[in-house]
Amino acid sequence: MNTPNVYDAEPIPQSARAEIERLLQSGDLFRYTAASDAPVALLEREFADALGAKYALAVSSCSAALFLSLKALGLPRDARVLIPAFTFAAVPSSIVHADCVPVLCEVGDNYRIDLHDFEAKLDDTISAVIISHMRGHTSDMDAILALCDARDIPVIEDAAHSLGTTWHGKNIGTLGRVGCFSFQSYKLLNGGEGGILVTDDADLVARAIIMSGAYEHNWSKHPVLHAAFARWQNKLPLYNLRMNNLSAAVVRPQLGEITRRVADGRRNHDYVAARLNAEPCFDVPRKLDPEERAPDSLQFNLVGMSTDQAEAFSALSAAQGVKVQIFGLSQDNARAFWNWKFLGDLPELPQTRAMLMKACDIRLPARLGFADLDQITDVLTGSAREVLASTPRAAE
Repeated sequence: MNTPNVYDAEPIPQSARAEIERLLQSGDLFRYTAASDAPVALLEREFADALGAKYALAVSSCSAALFLSLKALGLPRDARVLIPAFTFAAVPSSIVHADCVPVLCEVGDNYRIDLHDFEAKLDDTISAVIISHMRGHTSDMDAILALCDARDIPVIEDAAHSLGTTWHGKNIGTLGRVGCFSFQSYKLLNGGEGGILVTDDADLVARAIIMSGAYEHNWSKHPVLHAAFARWQNKLPLYNLRMNNLSAAVVRPQLGEITRRVADGRRNHDYVAARLNAEPCFDVPRKLDPEERAPDSLQFNLVGMSTDQAEAFSALSAAQGVKVQIFGLSQDNARAFWNWKFLGDLPELPQTRAMLMKACDIRLPARLGFADLDQITDVLTGSAREVLASTPRAAE
């Protein structure tokens, strides 16, 4: 069966070609060569404007943005950073790189932070919080920010999957102290690799800029009050996590595509979700009321299936060209917390573990049409029905 290709990204806009050719001819790929208006600097300005933030810093990855955000907060060595247990391994890794200690809290069946466990663990040993809007699912940011503000604990948003998502009409990534985004190829804006952080905090971004690799006085090419930089000259280590001009030239023309891609991605997600929710063996959790999502993938829970049935469903779907990743059953999955063995002793998180054992993930790019969506959904529903008809159903 020739099922839709869900892995290729949209073509890079034609408007990028002239700038890329100019850079190739000049060889001027370093962001600090030009006196002003280098492609990376223009991307930072345009991205900050699009998000409604004062400052942006483009770097080599979203992981680099998370790491620099933690370092720019000036946290002491071994500071404890609270994160959801459902995230990508790069998030706890960034905390380890920053000489801090990840603390994991439970996540519910709707893929969002369990607020009771979050509040219980948000004690006076916690120095910062990273909220991963994993796969674009927004936790209750009203409650989270209120709890953190009351304790004067800074919040970093891992918005790698959430560009274009809003909460009460405000862009995700601008709710906490810092927001971090990804330009990896599977994200809304495709730079192959790359990331960017946004903030309204001039002193914090000054520290992040210097540590990103703005050595000597290259920081003077950033639109931040120079007094903020002067305080930190020669006082911070350089990690050299800069973005290059070629990556920025690839990303910039895509900024104008955000609104369309968000609308198309939401349409596709909601169309498939409605069809899957009509099947008793599938459950696509509802969004929270203040949230307007920008999905490019879809997650759903298997209802009443045993582990053997779940594995059979995944295999049968894959054989028909639709890859279904079941987070907890996919070997060495980087989103299953028990595979983060670099953390040493891992906590028992039964609620999150149970969710991951039945939570399915499929890519659903915005570029797909309804015929593609029907084909994908038919494979999923047909595979589930065949598995349930051939094997006894698990107790619910």
